[in-house]
Amino acid sequence: QVQLVESGGGLVQPGESLRLSCAASGSIFSMYAMGWYRQAPGKQRKLVAVVTSSNNTNYADSVKGRFTISRDNAKNTLYLQMDSLKPEDTAVYYCNARRTVFGMDYWGKGTLVTVSS
Repeated sequence: QVQLVESGGGLVQPGESLRLSCAASGSIFSMYAMGWYRQAPGKQRKLVAVVTSSNNTNYADSVKGRFTISRDNAKNTLYLQMDSLKPEDTAVYYCNARRTVFGMDYWGKGTLVTVSS
């Protein structure tokens, strides 16, 4: 079992930056693939970025070059650095921990990011 708690969301203006954090507890953090997803109002939840247990990363095309995902296994924490934010980045951002081969899939409750002038 993994518990995930996101933080760092808020209201920012276009072009500004935010850093989201996801604190994990309850299991061996380093063994999980970790990801950030987002869900805009009235839309489906979509992948933003993922980092595997071997530290390989992948990003949605819409955030490539602006967002950076990273993990600190010593602190059991996942990060998402978001730069050059746009209004279309407005969404609830969710942290995910997954070990697919074992059928393990955990979600945080989300943190709201609003980009508006």
